[in-house]
Amino acid sequence: MPRRQHWHDLPAGVRRGVERHTGKVSHAESLPDGATCEFAVTLHSSAGRVFCKGGPADGPGAWLYRKEARINPWLPDAAPRLRWTVERDGWLLLGFEYASGLYPSLEPGSPDLDAVADLLAALARELTPCPPVDVQPFTERWRGLVNPELVDGDTLLHTDMTPRNFLFGDRLRLVDWSAPCRGAAWIDTAFMLVRLIRAGHGPAAAERWAARIPAFADADAEAVTAFTDALVRLWDRMQRTAPASHRGPLLDAARQWHAHRLSRRPTAV
Repeated sequence: MPRRQHWHDLPAGVRRGVERHTGKVSHAESLPDGATCEFAVTLHSSAGRVFCKGGPADGPGAWLYRKEARINPWLPDAAPRLRWTVERDGWLLLGFEYASGLYPSLEPGSPDLDAVADLLAALARELTPCPPVDVQPFTERWRGLVNPELVDGDTLLHTDMTPRNFLFGDRLRLVDWSAPCRGAAWIDTAFMLVRLIRAGHGPAAAERWAARIPAFADADAEAVTAFTDALVRLWDRMQRTAPASHRGPLLDAARQWHAHRLSRRPTAV
């Protein structure tokens, strides 16, 4: 996790560059959690609020910021609009439309689950076919983990279904499109299904929820099972090579789902 920088830590020239877009910044609130970028703040000015994120222009995360800026114009309005970018004095910052709200609850019985399903269904519909923007194919990202034909597709995917990327205000928004891929339309729902198991749903109940999303309901069963197998192997490798507190519970959830998928396969006679 990079060390988080604050507004007054930035070079004066960078702050002036931002204020050409925002007007004079009266104060800035650093994001308390949920972001791995070096700089993530809500800026307050006479023109209103804006969410600003970024980091060193030559840092390890710069390519993610550039990718997010490149695809933003192609995203539906569930994603906050990118208003401006500032690149100077060694920094790259992105300024987004401010979106307020709370993280949705994914626990069993949560009233937020309907809105999450509706949003995932809408995104799969609106982002198929994939907009004409250069993004990595999911088959390339998961090369060697799964048969490419099973996850190939022409939908622009978000791929990072942590609840912290959803904001529930007057409507549900999906933020942080820094890891997009082009692949099968059901993949984002599959990633969210693991999060539901992590939140306390049984695998069968989580699959019933996911079946409300047409892209997942129409997915090939063997492709979904292969996805669960690949996800377990990927997250197990990540946890062994770079342990993190959040990965253990997610890996356990993925294992539960994979075991459930295998238990439903017909037994050979």
